[in-house]
Amino acid sequence: MSTLEAIVLGLVQGLTEFLPISSSAHLRIVPAFFGWDDPGAGFTAVIQLGTMAAVLLYFRRDLLEIATAWIRELRVPFRERSHQANLGWFILLGTIPISIFGFVFRDQIESGARDLYLIGSALILFSFVMLIAERLGSQDRGISEVGARDSVTIGFAQALALVPGVSRSGATISAGLLMGFDRAAAARYSFLLSVPAVVLSGLFQLQDIGGDGASVSATAIATLVAFASGYASIAWLLRYLASHTLDVFVAYRIPLGILVLVLAATGAIS
Repeated sequence: MSTLEAIVLGLVQGLTEFLPISSSAHLRIVPAFFGWDDPGAGFTAVIQLGTMAAVLLYFRRDLLEIATAWIRELRVPFRERSHQANLGWFILLGTIPISIFGFVFRDQIESGARDLYLIGSALILFSFVMLIAERLGSQDRGISEVGARDSVTIGFAQALALVPGVSRSGATISAGLLMGFDRAAAARYSFLLSVPAVVLSGLFQLQDIGGDGASVSATAIATLVAFASGYASIAWLLRYLASHTLDVFVAYRIPLGILVLVLAATGAIS
């Protein structure tokens, strides 16, 4: 992998990780469009650590408050704990589904799930889920109202993002909307929930650095670029969702999915 490829893929990762358009899909599609080798699931998981560093920096106060409250109130009965302490438990609870499915289906994720037909179809089909979530969600709950049922439901939605094309943020934000949360709360919880899952995935894949044709240096460059662009992406999306719907992302996903299917069917990309 060249330095240019590393920079482009790092930029793609950072910009698409938090937007509901699927970073894993774009990290498969962009190389295909340019005729580059597929960087592989291992490379994708590792450079996600760059975007997770962006989350840690952006939400540092929230995460510190949650972690501090969680540790301080470990022995406090559930009903007597603060919201921040309970939120720590809910984030851990919501991480269980993707941890289990990610481990059980790790071989399929690294091979069959990167099929362009699957990615194109997922981009299109899940767009309708996003539209439904926007129209049916009451959007009258804030993040302080997150409960155990919410965390499990949104956690299973996060597990769907193991399929490239679904989008982690798209799945979790949509689930949040369907559970009645407003867009800002759904997006904020989505970002917080992503931290343990993506960090664990990236650390697990560190052993495979270089195995997919990406050198350690190229992976490091891509990770740094993903960090910078990811931070900007978080700030923009939170401001955007305060007053806009997910429709613009649906308008992007469906044509892209159709284009991928057509180009794959004609052999233009592979």
